[in-house]
Amino acid sequence: MGLRAGAVVMLVACASAIVSAQTPELKFIADTLVVQADGTYEADPDLATMTFRIFSQEKELKKAYEAATQSMQRISALATNNGLKKEDVSTGVLTVAPVYEGDRKKRARSYYVQGELVLRVHDFSHIGPILDGSVEDGIADFRSLTYSLSDEEAAKKLAVAEAMRRAIGRASVALEQKGQKLGGLRYMSLDVQHLLGVAQLQNLPIMTSEAVEVSAGGGGGFFSKKAALPPPPPPQPQKITVRASVQCAFQIQ
Repeated sequence: MGLRAGAVVMLVACASAIVSAQTPELKFIADTLVVQADGTYEADPDLATMTFRIFSQEKELKKAYEAATQSMQRISALATNNGLKKEDVSTGVLTVAPVYEGDRKKRARSYYVQGELVLRVHDFSHIGPILDGSVEDGIADFRSLTYSLSDEEAAKKLAVAEAMRRAIGRASVALEQKGQKLGGLRYMSLDVQHLLGVAQLQNLPIMTSEAVEVSAGGGGGFFSKKAALPPPPPPQPQKITVRASVQCAFQIQ
């Protein structure tokens, strides 16, 4: 975890000034000090989000739905066995689509059921076992893995606080050189940039031994029915950076 910041100080002794092209025109009275400062907050991610796709196709709707439900329950049980709490498992809703021979007026030849399951993992040592266990189920595909911060708002506040400390500190030093003091805050603008360095693994390729055609209206499409090779180890998470920029107008005493 580390903190970096920089600041640019500008004295304004005229009646008006345009601060930047990205901010509205600002009018200042005399004896005003305008400060622009940046603050950076870095932290190691403490949350991993894993997304799985559940799917099943059977001639009978009941069997297709039961197979997809059982697959979702098995992954949920796998998550529980690896220490995840109930609130960290989101099962979503299973949707059903009939598969026709090519004419919707004819009777559906089978039914396709799919859904999504999302796991929030706080202990990264459980990611590997969950991945290994999930591919043993022939009707569940791992879709993505994202590392992030569980409390992004707290990280943004720390970046903002650092930027503000730098702005006040540099402004005070600048005025001390002239024998003056920093007065009250007359105006401030704030911009917090998006999180940087969020690692994500998407659409993990899994070799399969069989593919079944899926058509909900005569079109094409395939889904894997048998999982084969285990997935590669997940990527190592990197530090996440939050940046904040402040622009302040202080009165000069």
